[in-house]
Amino acid sequence: MLKFIGMKLGLALLVALTVSFISFSLLHLAGDPAVSMAGENATAEVIAAVRHQYGFDRPLLAQYVEWLARALSGDFGTSYYFKAPVSGMIAERLPVTMKIGGLGMGFALLLAIPMGVLAAAFPNSWIDRLALTIAVVGQAIPSFWFGLILIVVFSVNLGLLPASGTRDWTGYILPMIVLGYYATPAIMRLTRAGMLDVLSADYIRTARAKGLNARVILFKHALRNAIIPVVSLAAVQLGFMFGGSVVVETIFALHGAGFLAWESISRNDLPTMQALILIFSMFYIGFTLLADILNAWLDPRLRRG
Repeated sequence: MLKFIGMKLGLALLVALTVSFISFSLLHLAGDPAVSMAGENATAEVIAAVRHQYGFDRPLLAQYVEWLARALSGDFGTSYYFKAPVSGMIAERLPVTMKIGGLGMGFALLLAIPMGVLAAAFPNSWIDRLALTIAVVGQAIPSFWFGLILIVVFSVNLGLLPASGTRDWTGYILPMIVLGYYATPAIMRLTRAGMLDVLSADYIRTARAKGLNARVILFKHALRNAIIPVVSLAAVQLGFMFGGSVVVETIFALHGAGFLAWESISRNDLPTMQALILIFSMFYIGFTLLADILNAWLDPRLRRG
């Protein structure tokens, strides 16, 4: 198991290094940051001075190595727009994004896994059709439209939940539903497909022939094996939630890391964009690594793969 973890950890570090270099290069090649910082009406002399002051005239690889060394020590530089340390801004706003991401994934798992299990246990029944309908609707509805509908219904018309802000725990309910419902269809369909496949296996038929309780067969024997691909998918979806929280945080006026990403993109704040891309990528890679380790623990055969 330790060898497996070491191999996966080395691969994750290599992927993280590759992603950081590609994202750093693309942001610099997308346009001259000196022009954006100097302003539209700046002269060529002013642009050249800004380029030299911030080191944009040096080779790209040298800039990347210096940035990576500072980033590894927690120093992401100073925001061009906010004139504040980027690490401090991210540390202040990241907990909001982590809360709605974690709550959204919890909502998705609590909704999708039971629906998938019941749909597989009663195939072609009204339960199965209802679960598939919920999944299709969830995949078809855009997150921003769904969020606006929830605001109109529960905040404007009924007045039950706040439309924005995080003054108390109720402010996280609507964002949690929007993020969680986005991930529900894929998790539900994969759970259903995995359960259908496992329930047709020989050892399940043997367990039924021995007279084991149907609930024991369903949840103890079948679900343990069917849940393995769901773990990997949930890790990927959670990484998407953190990275894709930009839309949800903008709709509900949540000042998290996602909203900070939107602000930095709209204002061409290069240091903040670089830091957020790196952090969101690390979340995605880290969750995928944890999912691989958990799957290897659930199924020892994966350690030999």
